[in-house]
Amino acid sequence: MYTSNFLNLILNVDSYKASHWLQYPPNTEHVSYYVEARSGDFDVVVFGLQAFIKEYLLTPISQQDIEDAEVVLSMHGLPFNRSGWLCLIEKHHGFLPLKIEAVPEGTVLPVGNVVCQIVNTDPEFYWLAGYLETALLRAIWYPSSVASISYFCKQKIKQALEISADNLDGLPFKLHDFGARGASSLETVALGGLAHLVNFNGTDSVSALLAARRWYNATQMPAFSIPAAEHSTITSWGKEREVAAYDNMLNQFAGKGKIYAVVSDSYDLWDALENIWGSKLRDKVKQLGGTLVIRPDSGEPVEVICRALTILENKFGSTINSKGYKVLPDCIRLIQGDGINCNSIVPILEAIMAHGFSADNVNFGMGGGLLQHVNRDTMSWAMKASAAKIASKWQDVYKDPITNRAKRSKRGVLALVKQQDRWQTVLQQELGERENQLRTVFLNGQLLIDDDLETIRTRTER
Repeated sequence: MYTSNFLNLILNVDSYKASHWLQYPPNTEHVSYYVEARSGDFDVVVFGLQAFIKEYLLTPISQQDIEDAEVVLSMHGLPFNRSGWLCLIEKHHGFLPLKIEAVPEGTVLPVGNVVCQIVNTDPEFYWLAGYLETALLRAIWYPSSVASISYFCKQKIKQALEISADNLDGLPFKLHDFGARGASSLETVALGGLAHLVNFNGTDSVSALLAARRWYNATQMPAFSIPAAEHSTITSWGKEREVAAYDNMLNQFAGKGKIYAVVSDSYDLWDALENIWGSKLRDKVKQLGGTLVIRPDSGEPVEVICRALTILENKFGSTINSKGYKVLPDCIRLIQGDGINCNSIVPILEAIMAHGFSADNVNFGMGGGLLQHVNRDTMSWAMKASAAKIASKWQDVYKDPITNRAKRSKRGVLALVKQQDRWQTVLQQELGERENQLRTVFLNGQLLIDDDLETIRTRTER
């Protein structure tokens, strides 16, 4: 029998990595790797490395880990570097002799730049940095991709508000995370949901709140949500009692300073807007106070949102703000959570403003488009070796495939510089007086920098 311990770092690996210790040139002493997003439609928002380090790299490799890994990998058909892992315990008490440098989390920079660099600190473990590629790259590419998509959406919403709203007060809550049920695992929700919270303060992914405390030192509540209906809580009343279902939502959740959301397209959205919310319950919505957020959940988003805003304006009225756009009364708003992704949000915002409405009338929810419709190729993330020290001499390591020059990798021990607003990856020996933006965050088993979520949020805002 063999182990089922998923937390064994030696087994957190692609199978072929187990054979790589035998494949390097003789006298190899150090191998330096880097991580980058090679291409994509978004700027990179770096996030997630600290979570990985805390969860997986601060616990030493144990004798039991080695025994279990040897059984699994040998049965699996691979050579096992037993002497190397035992040496790790003997020399370093199981802690990894590695240096990891990275750009500060929350930094926003263009694709094509190094964001992380890792190298072994003990020549006997020349194979170790490459062994971690599977786990380390995954730990960076996924949360960074989610943070990058979330940031892109935030900038587009911000631009629309700057054009059509009196202020940006509502921006932190304009994009809500609806992705928990559509994500592939609990850890996906925790990491991806937390990555979204780098940019916004609204989520329904409770796991992200726990992750903020576990990995990023959150002492205050990092995000918020509101009472909201789902189809079952409306349709349980039956179609003939749809008015009663909505009236119950008012009785339960309305009131001064309160916000609550009601899905309203279980049957006929237009009838619900015109005749229920806009007629039968309109006065009660106004009198009870708070803000009713109506949620359409089907149809073509541009058409549905613009028609819904027009109906609500006719029923509840509107005012003209300082930018010349229409704003519904504070008691009524919309949230669109169906069909929202980084491609659809811009035309929706443009259509809202083209119809004369401020973007401040509408909030958005994003589910699969935020947490699940991403993969490593979304931003072409890669971890590659760029330098090796062999027989006391550093040499460049790179690939340059003639069949796809886009996969050409960087050479040498790297550094990252910023001058004015321009980022550039350079060779470390060419830094001169320039400051290297990569900072050492992990060294020989110790976490050297422990950022909190608010620090990262502030960094991203800058």
